[in-house]
Amino acid sequence: MATSPREVTRPVDPLILERWSPRAFDGSAIPQADIDTLFDAARWAPSAFNYQPWRFLYAHRESADWARFLDLLFPFNQGWVQHAGVLAFVLSDTLMAAPGSEDYKPSHSHSFDAGAAWATLALQATRLGYHTHAMTGVDFDKARAELAVPERFRIEAAIAIGRQGDKAVLPEALQAREAPSGRHEIETFAHQGNFIV
Repeated sequence: MATSPREVTRPVDPLILERWSPRAFDGSAIPQADIDTLFDAARWAPSAFNYQPWRFLYAHRESADWARFLDLLFPFNQGWVQHAGVLAFVLSDTLMAAPGSEDYKPSHSHSFDAGAAWATLALQATRLGYHTHAMTGVDFDKARAELAVPERFRIEAAIAIGRQGDKAVLPEALQAREAPSGRHEIETFAHQGNFIV
């Protein structure tokens, strides 16, 4: 039986357990080559018909875009994201067409597929010694206007990326929560056969 939030009773790959979402970042810069590696990992995520509906918009901490990207988050998130190395937004294309066609139709799995891309990016970040923290505490209408996002794209979430920092940079209430979290037992969400409440 597992005795800590990150112990498992089955042979889960350690990389999956090492990935978690801290809020304390050290403010260090992230080389563009590392960011490119994260996006390279994201592009290998599976997607319906290999349509790859994800898009990422990002700003480095020291770039001219940083302040306006940070301003798109709710104030609570701005308080800790300000110490990340990169802030990204993940979007998904809500429409899709067959290869070579201009006959676009609604995509059922656009959010699902973009989530797969975010997950592979997060795991690659962990492998490189970075941490990621995705959030929906975003002013989505403001983000759409500020980042010139076409209506057909859904802004899914924002992602802070960086090296983990000292939790002392966080407000006291958040310091107590700065630890990897546990998960529900498998029996609560996976069932053979019909849906069970």
